[in-house]
Amino acid sequence: MTKPLFTDSEWNFETLEKTWDVINDIGKELGFDYYDAQIELISAEQMIDNYSSHAMPTMYNHWSFGKTFIQNEQGYKTGESGLAYEVVINTNPSIAYLMENNSMTMQALVLAHASVGHSTFFKTNYLFRDWSDADSILDYLKFAKRYITKCEEQHGEEAVEQLLDACHSLQRHGVDKYKKPNIQKETERQKKKEELAYIEANFNDIWRTLPEEVTQELKMSSTDGKGVFPEENLLYFIEKHSPVLKTWQREIVRIVRKISQYFYPQMQTSLMNEGFACLSHHTIMTMMWERGHITEGSYIEFLKSHSGVVYQPDWDNKHYSGINIYALGYAMMSDIKRMCIAPDEEDLKWFPQVCNTEWTETIKNIVANYRDESFVLQFLSPKVIRQFKLFVLKIDERDNHYTVGDTHDDDGIIEVRKALAAHYDLSRRIPQIEVTHVDWDDTRDLELTHFTENDRLLIHKEARRTAEYVHILWGHRVRIVYADMNGDEL
Repeated sequence: MTKPLFTDSEWNFETLEKTWDVINDIGKELGFDYYDAQIELISAEQMIDNYSSHAMPTMYNHWSFGKTFIQNEQGYKTGESGLAYEVVINTNPSIAYLMENNSMTMQALVLAHASVGHSTFFKTNYLFRDWSDADSILDYLKFAKRYITKCEEQHGEEAVEQLLDACHSLQRHGVDKYKKPNIQKETERQKKKEELAYIEANFNDIWRTLPEEVTQELKMSSTDGKGVFPEENLLYFIEKHSPVLKTWQREIVRIVRKISQYFYPQMQTSLMNEGFACLSHHTIMTMMWERGHITEGSYIEFLKSHSGVVYQPDWDNKHYSGINIYALGYAMMSDIKRMCIAPDEEDLKWFPQVCNTEWTETIKNIVANYRDESFVLQFLSPKVIRQFKLFVLKIDERDNHYTVGDTHDDDGIIEVRKALAAHYDLSRRIPQIEVTHVDWDDTRDLELTHFTENDRLLIHKEARRTAEYVHILWGHRVRIVYADMNGDEL
């Protein structure tokens, strides 16, 4: 009979190592592919500090991180908020920060949750594969911190802070949302030849007034009257084309842009990521109990914590704050596992491609190839809709009257899926704003276009404030216009 790895709440590094070895063996047995684990034990104050700086161990300094730290610290000390048991980041090896005051059972849970679950998601999901580099991010952050510190010494903390404030205000508009095709080296060389030929043929004294490092790029921007437009990545455009930024300022804009791009996949996969991590820790902890690696008392402690994490308060509960992504994500992932193992007639009707398949392979395929929006649209089942009591409200704007339009019946399931998937559509949370015109030849005024959906306009006060930050980076007048999704100006 297998001897339990631990029998009380106390932990030490030897027990942690033995427990991780068992968890790692089970994770590999399940066929999950994840990074090697690096485990860091930290205090409550260090955990709050991790919150404040996106859990990055070498993040550069900025006042906003300190502000977040104070808010979290005050909430924790007054009992208004708790702390996470762990924080894990997308690096290779995967760094997991564990609270030193966790019990040994909780350390085992968070190792299964973070170092297997989240790490598998980071390594295999297509968004993380395409948009982040887990191998080099820590080295880049070290460079960024050193560079910004050096800039503060040479140019003053106030100048660097003002620049970072402006960049941070645009960081959600500093990402590439669509993968750009790679250009072959020969094609790139030919393009550079054409650029040089154009500059020589169209030289104008106006270029003498611009910083030397942007002269060539700005000339090419004028070839078709609109240049490189439209450009969705505002920070990229400013970094490459701003008439006023100096070289060190462009590098800081690039740093904020690169880090924003690194976090972009996490914004689109929080539901799936947490759901899969919860499924992973539940499966692994259950297998550990069944095999005698943990005691019955430890398993009960785990189940109590797990139930709290995936608890969904009712709408009239004082703790209700919307849909708990842990609850919905885990419910959907575990429901898919159930359909793979023991489907019923309803499952066979709605998910024939899932039913009676190997659950680990099906789950791994979903983890690798979906994001929150498409995950809900494809795999939200009637059972989960009933479990969460989901429905769609129809609004009659004429008399401000609401009616329940769609529920879990056959005709309503698709509409419920669409409505909930739209909630996780990032484009509905972040306005689509693109650079559409620059008056290169005269004023150098910058025109941004907000492409509206369902006539939802920007909040004027916030739009004006953001435009002021763009002005700091651009150095000339900034104008925001509105257009529908077809490009017709409103």
